[in-house]
Amino acid sequence: MKTSESLLAELARSGKPIGVGVIGLGAHGSWAERSHLPALRAVPGYELTALSTSSKQSAERSGQVHGVSRTFGTAAELAACDEVHLVVVAVKVPHHRELVRTALNAGKSVLCEWPLGNGLAEAEDMARQAQSSAVPTAVGLQARSHPALAYARHLVADGYVGEVLSATVVGSGGAWGATVGPRDHYVLDAANGATLLTIPFGHALDGLASVLGEPEELRIRTASRRTSAVDSESGRHVPMTAEDQVVASGRLPGGAVACFHYRGGMSRGTNFRWEINGTEGDLVLTAPIGHPQLSPLALEGGRGTSTGLAPLTVPEHYVRVPELDPRADAPAYAVAHAYQQFLRDLREGTSAVPDFAHGAARHRSISAGADRLAEGGRIVGP
Repeated sequence: MKTSESLLAELARSGKPIGVGVIGLGAHGSWAERSHLPALRAVPGYELTALSTSSKQSAERSGQVHGVSRTFGTAAELAACDEVHLVVVAVKVPHHRELVRTALNAGKSVLCEWPLGNGLAEAEDMARQAQSSAVPTAVGLQARSHPALAYARHLVADGYVGEVLSATVVGSGGAWGATVGPRDHYVLDAANGATLLTIPFGHALDGLASVLGEPEELRIRTASRRTSAVDSESGRHVPMTAEDQVVASGRLPGGAVACFHYRGGMSRGTNFRWEINGTEGDLVLTAPIGHPQLSPLALEGGRGTSTGLAPLTVPEHYVRVPELDPRADAPAYAVAHAYQQFLRDLREGTSAVPDFAHGAARHRSISAGADRLAEGGRIVGP
């Protein structure tokens, strides 16, 4: 009997599709519907064979909408399906560990959304179980797979900016501002582990590390300047215990410095800007929102005698999922490139896509660096 690891790699090498079962693929605007569904359908080598949601009835409705015949009301049923080789966990963070455990116990490989766990302890537990299960895993830190970041990584390595002196990231988190959508209330509760710190900052930190190396001596401070947000539909106030300000600094390999500032809500000015400054030039990545993992990224650069920035077009060979548009399909774009890279990893024995061990290490870096500011100076209300 083949192990799950050899089966997944064999399928990838043979060109036979990997059967994917998605936990959390709803029919009405779920994250899985906006990202994983179009990504899977754009990358040859995968076949969406099954889905599960919170009930049998809702799963059947979702199956009808998305054209998926195998629908299940529980994750255990999906994981037991012989046609499922890879289980995708795309639900709220507090449910990740239980569902991942169910899939791993069934001998299946797992792709789990980020954050991997609700806190460091859960993430480390999931990484240990994945290691014991000896199956390929992936965690949804897809920003590093975006073609713009891949190109920036190679430009830096090729000396475009010379010696890196510093990196500065400013971003807006969206949900942790004055208003909140009716589907997003759970991110305002710090106990759920889906915060400004873990989601947009965590994705940006991982993206930066993929280009410039892992920051050392990372120090993170957070502040809660708002105590509530207004529901955009009902107008009622929703308590906010998650931080709405994140400030971080660290030292990059070679001695360069890095700093971050993430703010809740949306800014009338800058919502995402990442500058890489070097002895010979500069690179700048910008986006309309502060989530580089799900936003169109624009890359500019200037070097030598140039006194300004000019757009840099990402070469075609970095774009490995041409079926998707980086703007129109922005939520799925980096996800699709991560799926495509995961196939290459399976075929070639590489590990470019972050696995559960990497996810636990990213949790560890955030947890070790965090140093919460005093509670003073909070603003009551949005």
